Amino acid sequence: MQKVRGILIGRMQPVHNGHMQVINKILEEVDEIIIGIGSAQLSHEQKDPFTAGERIVMISQALAEAEVDPSRYYIIPMQDINFNAIWVSHVRMMTPPFSIVYSGNSLVKQLFSEEGFEVRQPPLYDRMHLSGTEVRRRIVNDENWQELVPDAAAEFISEIRGDERIKNLSVKELSEL
Repeated sequence: MQKVRGILIGRMQPVHNGHMQVINKILEEVDEIIIGIGSAQLSHEQKDPFTAGERIVMISQALAEAEVDPSRYYIIPMQDINFNAIWVSHVRMMTPPFSIVYSGNSLVKQLFSEEGFEVRQPPLYDRMHLSGTEVRRRIVNDENWQELVPDAAAEFISEIRGDERIKNLSVKELSEL
């Protein structure tokens, strides 16, 4: 029997509890999930502070903590190519075959629909609080950000001093003023 495989692409800057809830929900619908680390080429920027490798570790450790069977997921970094007409082909080239695309992004949904893929809108969980933007905002403001991310991700962010990196990136350089 052929496995049903879905794909979810996100920046995951950083992975948070909303991502984990979406991944778990998708795993109720498919045999395997491909987790695409979007904008893999970006790091050390205010909106994209973590490297693709750091995000892979965060997600892997969070999935292990949640006791998700590693045979059920693939984590693949995906660079932006900024060429929408061939982006779906680029994604397909970088990943195992998949039949279902999970995305809330209207452009992603349009591009994959045009190529004949089944596209599903994943549920959003407490989007007001569970977003990478909110996690980063709380880090900058010394608020409780740890409650928004899996414990394993919080530990890893602290281990690599990612919280300090985010604070430093939020300070405007004198030359930018």
